Amino acid sequence: QLQASGGGLVQAGGSLRLSCAASGRTFPRYTLGWFRQAPGKEREFVAAIRWSGGTTYYADSVKGRFTISRDNAKNTVFLQMNSLKLEDTAVYSCAAGDTIVSSTYYARSYDYWGQGTQVTVSS
Repeated sequence: QLQASGGGLVQAGGSLRLSCAASGRTFPRYTLGWFRQAPGKEREFVAAIRWSGGTTYYADSVKGRFTISRDNAKNTVFLQMNSLKLEDTAVYSCAAGDTIVSSTYYARSYDYWGQGTQVTVSS
């Protein structure tokens, strides 16, 4: 139901745009989030957007560099990643959940998950 795409190999300082397309159902009241997991590390919150209203949330590590947005007509959420750093290398996954503000940052609050897409930043 959630299909992530757009990952790839990019040099440090470069940009990538990830997409997360929802199919089979819509999530009008849900929050759509991006999480990432690097080898040997725990999964961490990256960014999220409320489907209704468009309120956005970001991890401190990506503020000012990443932008999350949505296209209601296409039922798709985007993550524009600029000024990529080596430490942004990870598998990025999108998820949907009926979260409240305080729970938006936690993976356990999300009920639906897409497969991950690999982002590799090279020096």
